[in-house]
Amino acid sequence: MLEEIIQRIEKARLSVNEHLIVKLIAVSKYVDASAIEQLYNQGQRAFGENKVQDMYSKAQQLSDLPIEWHFIGNLQKNKINKLLSLEPFMIQSINSVDLAKAIDKRTTKPMRCLLEINSANEVSKHGVMAQEAVDVYHQILQECPNIRLQGVMTIGAHTDNQKEIIKSFELTYKIFEQLRPHGAKVCSMGMSNDFELAIKCGSNMVRIGSALFR
Repeated sequence: MLEEIIQRIEKARLSVNEHLIVKLIAVSKYVDASAIEQLYNQGQRAFGENKVQDMYSKAQQLSDLPIEWHFIGNLQKNKINKLLSLEPFMIQSINSVDLAKAIDKRTTKPMRCLLEINSANEVSKHGVMAQEAVDVYHQILQECPNIRLQGVMTIGAHTDNQKEIIKSFELTYKIFEQLRPHGAKVCSMGMSNDFELAIKCGSNMVRIGSALFR
């Protein structure tokens, strides 16, 4: 599956710009440590989990592998210390100034993070509203010295209407472009069902689970 997904990413990437580099995060939330190890042995290094407990147990089981862990789920404040103890490569789901401040206080070293944007404006999703995103990003930059904001993350609109999905990606990319002069490098958008669309809208990081671990 990995090879097939990489080929699809390549095709989408080349249709946009041959210089665009797209990073693949393998979302391993529905699989066990042995499935992660299998994919690691095929060359995949970055893995994403959306529950702290799951990441903790898998990271313990695979502690001999230098895996690049990305936390991509909704982070509850009472789980911050446990997550930080794993020294994740990146927390992709900062969805408020409040959460950023809580991490900033507890981390002992600079933490790479992305600002999660609810660009589809859906009640079921976490993330800051699109119209507040730039202000929130700047506030975190100013008030949280230990948070190294690297860019933005979003989940595409939850619909079969392709136009709506594209609209949510384009809006996120527009925000990303505004934040580029302030150090934003990562635009993380696109999952198993819509990653090609996301890449065509400017994504340079995709989070793929079910399509990889079929």
